[in-house]
Amino acid sequence: MSEEKPILLLSFHTEPKQESLDFDYENGAQGALVDSEMTSVKLEDESKTLELNVKIKGEEEKNVVIIKNGEGDLLNHDGIPEVEAVGEKQQEHCNHKKSHHCPHCEKHFSSLSLFKKHVNIHTGEKHYSCSDCGKCFMRSSALTEHQRVHTGEKSYCCFDCGKSFSHLVNFKAHQRIHTGEKPYSCSDCGKCFLKSSELISHQRVHTGEKPYSCNDCGKSFFQLGSLKVHQRIHTGEKPYSCSDCGKCFIGSSYLISHQRVHTNEKPFSCSDCGKSFSQLGNFKAHQRIHTGVKPYSCSDCGKCFIRSSNLITHQRVHTDEKSFSCSDCGKSFIRAYELTSHQRVHTGEKPYSCYDCGKSFSQLCNFKAHQRIHTGEKPYLCFECGKSFSQLGSLKVHKHIHTGEKPHSCFDCGKSFSQLGSLKAHQCIHTGQ
Repeated sequence: MSEEKPILLLSFHTEPKQESLDFDYENGAQGALVDSEMTSVKLEDESKTLELNVKIKGEEEKNVVIIKNGEGDLLNHDGIPEVEAVGEKQQEHCNHKKSHHCPHCEKHFSSLSLFKKHVNIHTGEKHYSCSDCGKCFMRSSALTEHQRVHTGEKSYCCFDCGKSFSHLVNFKAHQRIHTGEKPYSCSDCGKCFLKSSELISHQRVHTGEKPYSCNDCGKSFFQLGSLKVHQRIHTGEKPYSCSDCGKCFIGSSYLISHQRVHTNEKPFSCSDCGKSFSQLGNFKAHQRIHTGVKPYSCSDCGKCFIRSSNLITHQRVHTDEKSFSCSDCGKSFIRAYELTSHQRVHTGEKPYSCYDCGKSFSQLCNFKAHQRIHTGEKPYLCFECGKSFSQLGSLKVHKHIHTGEKPHSCFDCGKSFSQLGSLKAHQCIHTGQ
């Protein structure tokens, strides 16, 4: 019984003027081999050979060529093309001849369509134009994706929360919220991110690069989004509106922060004292009370502050700027709250009322000091003798005992006193009261 020959199954098609059989999906071509174990086919025009990577059933995968003459393919008696093995050097020669070489970056492509797409990256050619807005793209797939902006189509739906997306890349990034995956890691600090764009933006914190600059004031930013929000300060645009009170904001983060005024939500809690805050900025400033950090320093006197707003207010002491003026008496103040507090002298308003005794006060500081009478709290401690006081003023007066300071002087006889009360009692001697 004769040995059974291995079977080679092929399906092919040739045309006299066809330059290449490019079997990528973009050109709509189909695979040339009917068996799932077999791979794709390419025709080399110059050498008149059809190169295949085929698997002969029962044997190892081999590189073969179909020999071609001017009249057609050479067939054996079974009607199957004649084949012969290709040596390593011949194979390398064929690969070199068929590859498309990029003149810009030395990259090679076996597919003409992929080669053309790649060259567009260097040339910047954008052949695909949106009929709605005229925006152009290098790839047809990018145009298709962009058109969903106009149609509102959101083809990618999250099975976990039901949120839909028009772009695959945004959908994949969103899924990482549920999986907790953060594949992009910072080599400087190890912080991880959901998106590569977030990592690139973060790395500017380390490099100090601020590529986005405001044309109006020259201020620079790490992120494009921050620049866009900042530009609304100059344009006056406030696209984010509160549904509860109608107040408008330049950024969505400002709106979210403001809405906590209505919900009374305080998501930021201090681990040292348990105090909660609705605003992240206030929470961070509060933490500096515990750490003692005062990052804002006055260039005139060197005094340091927990908040930048406190520094700005303090600097008016040196400039003698008093921006807040009373319309009733003309008195001016450095701080807005000082003016508000002063105006109660004219209106007689006393908005702070004690729940224990019903006494009312026009100043918050006086109200808080009064409450300590009922609570017995004495937060101001003298480090010299350990005595405590309910009011800061009382502590300051007490310290004069230790320092020997007598700041209160009698205009009639020149005698000095450590306490104002003692001076007033002494003046009665001269007045006869």
